[in-house]
Amino acid sequence: PKSYQAERCVRVFLTGATGVMGRSATRAMQQAGHSVVGLARSESRARLVAQSGAEPVVGDYFDVDSMAAAMSGCDAVCNLATRIPIGSAAAMPGAWRANSRIRTLGSTVIASAAMQAGVQRLVQESLSFLYADRGDEFIDEECPIDVTGAAEPAAVAEANARGFASGIHSSVVLRFGLITGYDDNSRIKLKRAAKEKPIAMGPPQGWCHVIHPDDLGDAVAAALGAPEGLYNVGAEPIRRVDLNDEFAFAAGREAAKYYGPLTMKLIGERLELVTRSQRVTSQKFMDVTGWKPMYDTFSAAWLVERG
Repeated sequence: PKSYQAERCVRVFLTGATGVMGRSATRAMQQAGHSVVGLARSESRARLVAQSGAEPVVGDYFDVDSMAAAMSGCDAVCNLATRIPIGSAAAMPGAWRANSRIRTLGSTVIASAAMQAGVQRLVQESLSFLYADRGDEFIDEECPIDVTGAAEPAAVAEANARGFASGIHSSVVLRFGLITGYDDNSRIKLKRAAKEKPIAMGPPQGWCHVIHPDDLGDAVAAALGAPEGLYNVGAEPIRRVDLNDEFAFAAGREAAKYYGPLTMKLIGERLELVTRSQRVTSQKFMDVTGWKPMYDTFSAAWLVERG
């Protein structure tokens, strides 16, 4: 397969620059020779962007003119902005409202601003959770999705990216697996496992699609040179029981404990989304870009903090 770097070095506007995805993408794109302009919502966040080696710009993510001005001179936009609730906060009423607004209104603004600024390529973050539960069958990009209320914001973001693609403009949608590694949710899950608290939910033999943060950044860099389209991106799928037990083993426990019915009820409609069996393959993305995950099979080694 060909190299997954773009044919030439480009200037990239990046949203979500200070998050786990954004930091990983900044590192990967800089290593590939691209220059990165990172969006920050405050001066303190701008300093974090600058520390990563990217050029910071403060702007309003929900204002088209502000975003178009910030994108001026950029060849590509990578929209990785999210606001994912952490730990038990994810089960609280209204916890996902901000993230939903980012994926719906925000993605609309970003696509419109990119068009206005003359950006050539839009890379949009999405989730493999959108796929319908298919049990033990493999899932590729041709498989059907099941858009519930919890999944709708991600589907809207994908639709906005597809709408951007016309003429000289192109888009790539990346359906990532669950970020697992040195992110905050993984840290919380590991701490809970160490205290012998529940960390698991859903049918144990169901399949999960996961991705290490470092591989996610490399995939974003690969997307700058990928053919236009939609791609699954992640490691080899893993049984839910094996995924959760690896967390337990890493925490010095024998096996993961499962949440009880009261907690499951509190999670509400999102429970169905995150417990679907999804044996997702990323072979298409690997074939067309040459990208390959360094962390291809989940193990407790993923959970070791970097220095």
